Amino acid sequence: MADGLARTGYVIDNVIGGKRAPSGSGRKAGIFNPATGAEIGELHLSSVAEVDAAVQAAKDALPGWAKTPPAKRARVMFKFLELLNANQDALAEEISREHGKTHADALGEVARGLEVVEFCCGIPQLLKGEFSRNVGSGVDSIADRQPLGVVAGITPFNFPAMVPMWMYPVAIACGNTFILKPSERDPSASLLSYELFREAGLPEGVFNIVQGDKEAVDAILDHPDIKAVSFVGSTPIAQYVYERGCKAGKRVQALGGAKNHMIVMPDADLDQAADALMGAGYGSAGERCMAVSVAVPVGEETGDRLIEKLKPRIETLRIGPATDSQADMGPLITRAHQQKVLGFIDKGVEEGADLVVDGRGFALQGYEDGYFVGGTLFDRVTPDMTIYREEIFGPVLSVARAANYQSAVDMINAHEYGNGTAIFTRDGDAARAFAEDIEVGMVGVNVPIPVPVAYHSFGGWKRSLFGDHSIYGPEGVHFYTRLKTITTRWPAGIKEGAVFTFPS
Repeated sequence: MADGLARTGYVIDNVIGGKRAPSGSGRKAGIFNPATGAEIGELHLSSVAEVDAAVQAAKDALPGWAKTPPAKRARVMFKFLELLNANQDALAEEISREHGKTHADALGEVARGLEVVEFCCGIPQLLKGEFSRNVGSGVDSIADRQPLGVVAGITPFNFPAMVPMWMYPVAIACGNTFILKPSERDPSASLLSYELFREAGLPEGVFNIVQGDKEAVDAILDHPDIKAVSFVGSTPIAQYVYERGCKAGKRVQALGGAKNHMIVMPDADLDQAADALMGAGYGSAGERCMAVSVAVPVGEETGDRLIEKLKPRIETLRIGPATDSQADMGPLITRAHQQKVLGFIDKGVEEGADLVVDGRGFALQGYEDGYFVGGTLFDRVTPDMTIYREEIFGPVLSVARAANYQSAVDMINAHEYGNGTAIFTRDGDAARAFAEDIEVGMVGVNVPIPVPVAYHSFGGWKRSLFGDHSIYGPEGVHFYTRLKTITTRWPAGIKEGAVFTFPS
């Protein structure tokens, strides 16, 4: 693992039409190791012309790929899955070096991405369509799902392998060609995935990668030949992508931010709940859209006992670089984000929350320039506070106490985000009512991070999702295909003359 993580001085380019394509824009961005703050690579940012070239390559590849029998497309996907399984460690190293998450966490990300590729191997089953004979006299009806054409994905830094795998394997298995714009913070995992896909037999031009920033994003959103765009990121950018993409006539699914709550009922196993909050709140340094950032204990006694359980666990969190196999969490992604998270902690203190564990002074010998923040715990957080309202995306857990179950539910339902939530309880009635009444898209019962398996679909409610389709699974197939219905009748001596009434 250490040798892969030590790689430096590399250059990241585009992949267009099956070939590495250095950008001619002259604009560059550094790639940094978050544990050390050192620049380890360089990324060439794409221009509008290079997005155009990627679209043209995808258009050129589209007719052949769309007409490839679904079973043959699935065989390529099976081979891709085999290669991904054989290269999980290598992919995890790419993630850890540029993102900073621990190797074990990166392996978990890869595993969840692989689940989607496994699902895609069976997509021909979902493309069968429907047939009805004799809907009228000698008339048959066919419903068929066909690929959209050239589609694109814009993905975030926090899951540089998994989130792209939520998109491009589904789109490509459905017969589309794809353009990926990965995060400029950690682009290497996508490039390695591309190389494995090509080795699996994917034709040139079916999968293209353009590196870049807002200029590339806007070019994708505005391009008339891109039929659909998938996005995962913050809510303000998700709304921007959705509105601009829709204005350009595209189909758009844009997954935004979150403020995920976990209710802890008085009857819950508090050791189980505390352990769940540790993993869900501090895993990947809190840089997950499904991270639990608000614990809602019901009753003062439950709140006091939960704080007693959490405090020593947080104070003994092991924080370190990805090369530390014993680390529980690593650094944040950039210096700017580190400062933003520290600013949220300052704001929580200023607005009157009780700071139980302060992560602002964390320093790691030998990694003083890394982007680390220690695990932080606030108690008696209220809905009017900034740290409650806004997504922090860091290792900061807020405890917002509720007097009773209904108050806890009302608190969650009043929040603008509706991505994920959980309840910890032994009471089946409470759990069932919670799952029914909560206005959130993904719900866990004694499960802190309820990310659906790949043959279901992932998506929140309210300002956590813009668009009509969740991502991957059956919803992903529907997003990347469009319905065509065909009504047929073969003349067999039928002579009924012109009919001017509406057909029935």
